[in-house]
Amino acid sequence: MTAGVVGGVAVRGVVSCLPARVEGVAEMAARFGADAARRIADATGIENRRLVAADQCFSDLACDAAAGLLADLQWSPDSIDILIVVTQTPDHVFPGVAPLLQHRLGLNRATAAFDVGLGCSGYVYGLWLAAHLLASGAGKRALLAVGDATSQLVDTADRATAPLFGDAAAVTALERDAAAHPMAFSLGTDGAGAPYLIAAGGAGRRPDEKPKLFMDGTQVFAFTLREAPASMAAALAVAGVGVGDINHVVMHQANKQMIERLARKIGAAPEQTVLALADSGNVSSASIPLALTIALTEQLKSSSRRLLLSGFGVGWSWGSAVIQVGPLATCRTMQATAQHPLRQSAAGQKMPAYAAKGADQSAKSA
Repeated sequence: MTAGVVGGVAVRGVVSCLPARVEGVAEMAARFGADAARRIADATGIENRRLVAADQCFSDLACDAAAGLLADLQWSPDSIDILIVVTQTPDHVFPGVAPLLQHRLGLNRATAAFDVGLGCSGYVYGLWLAAHLLASGAGKRALLAVGDATSQLVDTADRATAPLFGDAAAVTALERDAAAHPMAFSLGTDGAGAPYLIAAGGAGRRPDEKPKLFMDGTQVFAFTLREAPASMAAALAVAGVGVGDINHVVMHQANKQMIERLARKIGAAPEQTVLALADSGNVSSASIPLALTIALTEQLKSSSRRLLLSGFGVGWSWGSAVIQVGPLATCRTMQATAQHPLRQSAAGQKMPAYAAKGADQSAKSA
């Protein structure tokens, strides 16, 4: 287990972005039957999920969230030194999402922009990575964009995944600040769990297959109960505090039963434990920051709060952090813009404007 403290870095703001399309229990009832849909919703705590449109990608949500965050903070795009994107649903096999966002947001060409391929643990890993880079002196300001359009990988007839997963992006602004409270982290990995939560198609092993999400719920639950409590305990120990010193426990919003069970195992009270998945579902690495912008907006804008964060899932991968956040200049949830500019490629396929521009230039040089 990797554990340690990073000092001199502060969180300045968080903006989450949800797509407009909503799918709820009624749609699940039409697909799986009313009784089954109601049982799933009651067990998971998920009533509605937000899903991208056919012409939307995770990057579109992330672009909206980042643009809104920069505007709220009144930060110039030229002031961003580092852009980290954590996602498993990029626009393309390559290039990564980070260079596309750097261009769309008008960030400086000197910006270090790169992708990290992680899922439900990704927000904690992203904070850890961004904090270390800033603390090292590599830059003064960083944006951390996390999330997925997991619905693009879900078989709508699969009741193990279709009622659970939604789409979202969240962007967090971090800044080097010598007076900031230290952040404490605990991270771990066990690749033996890879077969139990996987989208195997579309890459090198199965290039001719469309990627489709598979989840063994029993194995996921067992892994989470085995690793997440120890991870949170380790982060608390590194920070030198106990659960009673935490204002809010914000875990990956996978499902209600899992969160409540984990809270009991670590001794967190119900009033400490954040549940914020009812109208969004499991949104992968965006679930922790989305929970902040849904459930803790006023608290984080008006005061300083000590948070225990914990993400866990695909890999297996897990990470927990104890961080002091607030008062923030912005902490909000927004809805994605209706549509991003799209053009037709020579083959008649829609593509984003930046991709179309590259295709046009290639055609002219051919």
